[in-house]
Amino acid sequence: MSAQPGPRNLITDVGGLLVGNAHDERVRTGATVVLAETEAVAAVDIRGGAPGTRETDALDPVSLVDAIHAVALSGGSVFGLEAAAGVTHLLAERGRGFTFGDQPKPTPVVPGAILFDIRNGGDKDWGDTPPYRALGMAACEAASADFALGNHGAGFGALAGTLKGGLGSASLRWQGATVGALVAVNSFGSALVPGTGRFWAGPFEIGGEFGGLGPAPNCAPHAPLAGTKAEALPDAAGAGQNTTVAVVATDAALTRSEAKRLAIMATDGMARALRPVHTPYDGDLVFALATGRVPLAEPRPLTLGCLGTLAADTLARAIARGIYEARTMGPWTGFRDGHAKFPATDA
Repeated sequence: MSAQPGPRNLITDVGGLLVGNAHDERVRTGATVVLAETEAVAAVDIRGGAPGTRETDALDPVSLVDAIHAVALSGGSVFGLEAAAGVTHLLAERGRGFTFGDQPKPTPVVPGAILFDIRNGGDKDWGDTPPYRALGMAACEAASADFALGNHGAGFGALAGTLKGGLGSASLRWQGATVGALVAVNSFGSALVPGTGRFWAGPFEIGGEFGGLGPAPNCAPHAPLAGTKAEALPDAAGAGQNTTVAVVATDAALTRSEAKRLAIMATDGMARALRPVHTPYDGDLVFALATGRVPLAEPRPLTLGCLGTLAADTLARAIARGIYEARTMGPWTGFRDGHAKFPATDA
């Protein structure tokens, strides 16, 4: 039987995970939290040249911490790293986290990553109090199995190439296991094959989830800057001004090194959906989570290889869904609002 999406076609089809979004419309920014109902094994793979992260060193398999409690994704560039601090505070108040001796509060482990949405036209004059700690807490409070895509959460202020970026998610079930992906698409590169209005991720689409347009014909290499953010912002080629941040997850029981391999393989989903990708101007990264509810079938390396391949496909689909669901914001055109300008045939 072929692999099919879960009932929600969201990362929360992976048992043990919830997702919450929050945004500030005036500032044109937001935050997304992936909350593990119990601790989850985690890893990260960082490919972009300009990442902004928090507690990613703790995910190295040689480090002490063997599980995490949540992941926070946020806009706001370096200011957005405070979103994870808000999540950490709220989880500690709830009694979530590790305890050592007679410490008065538990210590939650909440890795985070940020994207650059400072130049999207919002009011960034927030004075002494950036909104991100509050946004992280609000997103954590909103965590549930169902959540919105597009202009929501960390994708609220995102810009992808010349289009409005957004929050995307997808899932896939295979031989008793589930893989899911969540992504905030704020890429320098384009998700569209130049001149076609069709997604690079078109070959991986399932059930018309991002318009049913199908693959673009003759997907040969094109000019490397076609459709990128450089067309909309001539000086967009600046370190730290972009970034696609993602979480992939599975309910399979993985070790920390296996989770690392899942993150590495899943990162290829960005290359299937965006061109160019992992540039010096992007902070691209993928967190991998494993909730451990399903045994990993033997032989483990083979099964893990299959899950990693499916996770990459799922991430590619999530990227396209994030852009497909995004709506026009200010001068930044949503995909469906601007699609009429592209040819509808293969001609």
